[in-house]
Amino acid sequence: MTTNSIYFLLLAVFVLLIFSAFSSGSETGMMASNKIKLRNLSKDAKGARRALKLLQRPDILLSSILIGNNFANILASAIVTIIMIDYFGGNVLLGSIILTMVILIFSEITPKTIASVYPESFAIKSSWMLKILVILLKPLVWLTNIVSSRLLKIFNVDPLGSATNDNLNSDELRTLLDEHGDLIPEQSREMLSSILGMEELTVEDIMTPHAEIIGIDITHSLVEAQKIIESSYYSRLPVFKKSIDNIIGMLHLKDSYQFIEALEAELDVKNILLETTFISQSTTISTQLNKFQQQDNNLSLVVDEYGEIQGLLTMEDIFTEIVGKFGAAKADLEKEFLIKKDGSVIADGNSKIRELNNFMNWDIDEDGSKTINGTITDYLDQIPQENVCLEIKDYRIEILNIEDNSIEKVKIKKRRSGRGRSGRRESRRTGGG
Repeated sequence: MTTNSIYFLLLAVFVLLIFSAFSSGSETGMMASNKIKLRNLSKDAKGARRALKLLQRPDILLSSILIGNNFANILASAIVTIIMIDYFGGNVLLGSIILTMVILIFSEITPKTIASVYPESFAIKSSWMLKILVILLKPLVWLTNIVSSRLLKIFNVDPLGSATNDNLNSDELRTLLDEHGDLIPEQSREMLSSILGMEELTVEDIMTPHAEIIGIDITHSLVEAQKIIESSYYSRLPVFKKSIDNIIGMLHLKDSYQFIEALEAELDVKNILLETTFISQSTTISTQLNKFQQQDNNLSLVVDEYGEIQGLLTMEDIFTEIVGKFGAAKADLEKEFLIKKDGSVIADGNSKIRELNNFMNWDIDEDGSKTINGTITDYLDQIPQENVCLEIKDYRIEILNIEDNSIEKVKIKKRRSGRGRSGRRESRRTGGG
C-alpha cells in the first residue's frame, strides 16, 4: 500500500468521524430541543421551521440519523482494520481500542454534550443537512421502519405519539417557571405561579369565612342597612333575616333605592332581590372562575356537603389570589399580621393560614383547617385556654386571648430548621411572654 493510499484512508476515517459526530450531536439536539421555543423561533428562522417539520415524524428522523451514524462508524472500523493489517502487523485489537476511544470522545461525548447545552441552536443549524440525509436514506428508512414498527406494536408504542403530545401540564409549566423564572419580572412571575396553582386550590381556601360575611339583616334599622350599602366594596350584598343561614336573596346596589323604600314601607323585598347562587366548598378556583363568567355573576355563597353556609366568594377574591393584594388590602394584612422584633407574629385567630404563609413566607400546613383558630383546635382536639403554648412542627404558637370559646389573638414564631417536633403535641401552660 502506497503512502498516498494511507493518507487517503486516514482522510476517509477523519471525514467519517466528523459525520458520526454530526449525527450524534443532531440526534441529541433534535430530541432535546423545546418545541415551544422552536415555534417561537420559527417566526424569523427558516431552520427552526425545518426542524419542526422533521420532528413531526421522529421515527423517520431517528432512523435516518442512526442509519447514517452506524454506517459511518462501521465503515471507519473497516478502514482502520485494513490500515492495521497492512501497516501494523495485523494488530486489529489495538486499532479497535484506539478507534473506540476516538469515537467515544470526539464523535459521541463531545458533540452530545454541546448539543444538550444548546439544543435549539444545534437543531436549527443541523436541520438542512438532516433534511438531505432523510431524503437520501428514505428507501432504507422505509425498509427499517417496517421491521421496527412491528416490534413497537409488540410493546404498544406509538411512534407518532411524541410528535402530537406537545402540550405541557401545569407541573411541567411550573418547573419551567422555577428554572427560568429569572427571565420574567417578579410580579409577572408571581401571577403566573398563582394561575398555575388555581387547579389545586378550592374556593374554601380563599373564601370569606361565615363569621366575616357582611350583609343586610332586614330585622335591623334602615340606618344600619344604608351604612352597609354605602360602605360596600361589592356590587351585590347578601340579604338575610337575623342570620346569614336564613338567606333571603342578593341585593344589587343599583336596586338599593327601591330596597330601602320597600323596607321603610314594610313591604316584601323578595321581588327586588336577585336569586342567590350556591357553590360547593370543594369547587376549584379555575372552575368557579368559568362559572362566574358564564353566569354573569360575581358573588356566590359557599356551602358544605350538608348545604350549610360556610362562607362567601366573589370575583374579587379570585382576582386577588391571582395578582396579589395591594393598596388598602395589603395595608390591612400588615395590620392583621404584626411582626415583632424577635421575628414572631401577632395574628388574629380567624386569620387564614394561607395568608399568613404568603405574608411571612412560611409553610404551616394548610391541608386541614384554613384558619389559625381551626388549626390549633384540631391539633389539640379541644378548645384551649389562654397562655397555652404549643409547637406544631417548626412553629411555636402562644395563645394570647380567648373570647366566646374562640381564639382571638396568637403569637407565632418559627423555630430554627430541624428543631421542630413533627406530629407531637407539646402544649403546655406558661406564664405568657
